Amino acid sequence: MKIRKIAALILSTAVCAVAMAGCGNTNAPASTTAAQQEASGTKPVILVVSFGTSYNDSRDLTIGAIETAIQNANPDKEVRRSFTSQIIIDKLKERDGLEIDNVKEAFARLESDGVKELIVQPTHVMNGFEYDDLIAEIDKNRSKFDSVKIGSPLLTTDDDYSRVITAITDATAEYDDGNTAIVFMGHGTEHESNATYAKLQTKLTDAGKKNYCIGTVEAEPSIEDVIKFAKDGGYKRVVLEPLMVVAGDHANNDMAGDEENSWKTILEKEGFEVVPVLRGLGQIDAIRSIYADHAANAK
Repeated sequence: MKIRKIAALILSTAVCAVAMAGCGNTNAPASTTAAQQEASGTKPVILVVSFGTSYNDSRDLTIGAIETAIQNANPDKEVRRSFTSQIIIDKLKERDGLEIDNVKEAFARLESDGVKELIVQPTHVMNGFEYDDLIAEIDKNRSKFDSVKIGSPLLTTDDDYSRVITAITDATAEYDDGNTAIVFMGHGTEHESNATYAKLQTKLTDAGKKNYCIGTVEAEPSIEDVIKFAKDGGYKRVVLEPLMVVAGDHANNDMAGDEENSWKTILEKEGFEVVPVLRGLGQIDAIRSIYADHAANAK
């Protein structure tokens, strides 16, 4: 009799366990767990989105280095690359046989690969038109994933500004002799986010870095503002460095080129000794750390 009761109890327990497992699914999270994704071969992915560059060496030293920093900080995730410039994508494919997804293609590939957990980390310096376009594309594709988080551009919070100022002033400390204007050339934009440059300038000045100047190649502050800054400060030497992730076309030509309208040539004609530094922001370890932190804190 005891044996029959024990057997019945075991059977009853097993049935209850099965029933509870089935019912328990109603309370389970909608997203696939990391363990389940690992088992199916689909890790959570961090998609690093950059404008791109056709300068191969600079790409490896900047975009590639940022991607590596993000990967090292997130060993449990897969890091993928996407560019927003179709012109650069096409050029790299034709010239080098290198195929890189644009954002739309990257999302299609992620869906095809069964990825469920996604973090998108842009390498944009600010939230301008390209960032707006990226957000619009993300919104079109959100329903394809269980979870989508977005990391911030480089200059977003006040803490970001402080960290960037420390990074760029430390990186240029060898030129900071009190007699040199250290100028960072940004891209510039008609987007309201162009105010980022003026804010960075104000914070540099407030931090006591009065010989540091921010200019842009396509907006305000302009090269004329840079010239006035250098003359008003009585500086004889000007160091030029890009306030861009990559030392690409703008840095090599608009900033450091020998053409008549390059910043280097214009400043030399104004009587300054000019020292161009072809170093993208992505080459600075402290900048890469900011992007890695933004990916980790994506929302």
